[in-house]
Parts: sequence; structure tokens; C-alpha cells
Amino acid sequence: MFTFFQSDKFLFFCLKYQKLIFYFFVSLLVLGLWEGLIVSPQDYVQGNSVRIMYVHVPSAWISLGTFSVIGILSIFSFIFKIKNFLIICKSLAPSGLVFNLIALVTGSIWGKPTWGTWWAWDARITSMLILFLFYFIYLVSFSLFKKSKNLNKISSIIAILGLINIPIIKFSVEWWSTLHQPSSVKILSETSIHNSMLLPLLIMTASFALFSLLIFLMKYNTELIKLRNKRLDRL
Repeated sequence: MFTFFQSDKFLFFCLKYQKLIFYFFVSLLVLGLWEGLIVSPQDYVQGNSVRIMYVHVPSAWISLGTFSVIGILSIFSFIFKIKNFLIICKSLAPSGLVFNLIALVTGSIWGKPTWGTWWAWDARITSMLILFLFYFIYLVSFSLFKKSKNLNKISSIIAILGLINIPIIKFSVEWWSTLHQPSSVKILSETSIHNSMLLPLLIMTASFALFSLLIFLMKYNTELIKLRNKRLDRL
């Protein structure tokens, strides 16, 4: 099943639909901003500050999802020595790092009017900060160990260790007493958020996911070009 992820086949598949992905991204972003800023109602407690949710929550979801993919692919890369998985992970990490930072910043902006403070060392916020550090360390490892034969092993171990933090972030509001409320959007049980707020939230999440995919494609293409240039230099 890994033959699809060979660099040439995977890149051809992705680039074939890159323009289509871009058009979908722009359309969903415009629609999501319209729904979130204009159509959706104010929260009866938080007022208009709740609209930060339409950036904060999707950013957090994308950063968590991206690192989950990186961690899982790193396990396969570590076991099966599939080099292209390493390139895919390296290409995914920058957008995940950016969305992680956006989630932290927008969370602070949201926290000031809601909780009365810009920052609190509660379990959810702290574990998200730890995730940001794992993203940063993971990307830095490619610069520090780029000439090392153990690059795949080192980066994979970092990603696998960071993967342990994902369920901690997810269940932190249930395991500890935190400022964050329990999850309002649930897959296996009834969602408590109203549809007027759920719709723009899902649209913005989809648009952010497509934007992350576009960044990945550009980064992945760049990494393949670098790899091919290195091979040519050796000839």
C-alpha cells in the first residue's frame, strides 16, 4: 500500500488537483468568514468575542491533526525505512507549526475578555505550548542533523514522543480542572453547540485544512527539487 507514496506518484497526484484545491480554499474561506462574522449570532455570555472561536478552534484542530499524521507516518518511516515519509512529514510540519502558533495567540486574545487574563498555565494551554515546542524541535532537527545518517531515526523519535502529547491535549479538560470548557463538538455523541455556530466552525476548519494542504504541496515540491539537485551534484 506504500507504493502510492513514492515521491513521483504522490507529487503527480497532488499537483494535478492543486488549482482545484486553491479554488475550494478561497471559496470556503470567504463563505466561512461571512458566516462567522456576519451571519452567526453573538454568544449570550461572551458577546462578539466568541467569533475568535472561528479562527482559534480550527487552528487548534489542524495543528493537532497535522502532528498526529506526522507522528503516525514517522512510526512507519522508523519501522519500514520509507524515506519519502520523512519528506512528507518535514513538509507538513511548517503549516502545523503556524496553526499551532495561531491557536496559542488567538487563545490568548480570546482569554483576556473571557477569563480576564492573557495567559494561564492550565492543562490545555500548557499542553498546546508543549506541542508547539515539539513542532519547533522537530523542524530544527532537520537543520542540526541534516548531514547525519541518523536523521530519520532522530526526527522520527521526536515526532513519536510528541504524539504522546496529543491525547493529553484532547482529554486535559476531563482529566484536570482547567479554564477550558469540555468539548462542544463530539463525533460519537450529541454535539452541544448550536448549528448557527457549528456551520461556520466546520467551514473555517475545512478552509484551513485546504490551506494547510496547499502549503504542504509547495513545501513538498521544494524538498523534492532539493533532493534531485543533490543527486545531480553527485553525478
